[in-house]
Amino acid sequence: MPSRRVIGVDMGGTKLLAGAVDGDLGVHHRVQRTILGLDQPTLLDTVQTAVEEVAGKAGSEVEAVGFGIPSLIDRVRGISVTSVHLPLHELAFADVMAERLEVPVWIDNDANLAALAEHRAGAAVGADEVVLLTLGTGIGGGLILGGQLYRGAIGAAGELGHMEVDIDGPRCYGNCPNRGCIEALASGTALVAEAHSIARLRPESGLGRALADGHELVGPLVTELAHDGDQAAIEVLRVIGARLGVAIASLVNIFNPEVVVIGGGVIGAGELLLEPARIEVAERALSPSRDDVRIVGARFGVEAGMIGAAVLALDELDRRVDVS
Repeated sequence: MPSRRVIGVDMGGTKLLAGAVDGDLGVHHRVQRTILGLDQPTLLDTVQTAVEEVAGKAGSEVEAVGFGIPSLIDRVRGISVTSVHLPLHELAFADVMAERLEVPVWIDNDANLAALAEHRAGAAVGADEVVLLTLGTGIGGGLILGGQLYRGAIGAAGELGHMEVDIDGPRCYGNCPNRGCIEALASGTALVAEAHSIARLRPESGLGRALADGHELVGPLVTELAHDGDQAAIEVLRVIGARLGVAIASLVNIFNPEVVVIGGGVIGAGELLLEPARIEVAERALSPSRDDVRIVGARFGVEAGMIGAAVLALDELDRRVDVS
């Protein structure tokens, strides 16, 4: 009998990652698409074709699809209320995609699902109190409290990236009306801005030469230069990590988590990002919360949201069986 298969889809602010996932959370086929800047009809068409491509390669019948989307979710009404980065305003996304794909569809916030994956089988296994931050185009947040995914009153909780840490700071991105959100200071987008600033100040550095040569100073390039020892690139990651640590210190004080998991594309920098964050937490967070908390990279890396979306679909299928 073929293994149960679902499709998990992680929609970030820039890219979509979809994969066929079995009951043991093994990923069998992956598809990636760029979704930055698409209008809503084109976005929905792109999502549909990506899922259908994965389904066609899955080798067994796909029973359901789970979606992680960078949106405030109203689970009572079953809609995506608004998204900072994608055109998902007041959209019954699950219903729309279920009609298009002709299979059951469930949705949740993308960072919530990354937290679910890391708690179920990743870096937060065995912990009942978990904070997760995903660093990509923006910063997403997920909370495991008392061993359960915490969604708030209607499903919109966990927008940790929009915690303000500087009242006079830079404008946040997209539809966010605030200044000084940690998303504006420590996301992948903020890392690119910081890289350009430091490259201009240090034109003789590897980072400066890369800019002069016309390279895009995106996260992977900055990380590569830093791992090669370029001090300007290391300084970029130190600045972003320290800013991140300021936010983590507040989250440690508020939630007293056992573990803080950092995921998203930026976590490719590893300890070059995490160690500056730990230093800030050690200096700023209150004892005893700071004394035992672990700050670690996500086990599933950039695939955490996709795998978490598959976990959501598998869990919901199991609930259907239990109810029947």
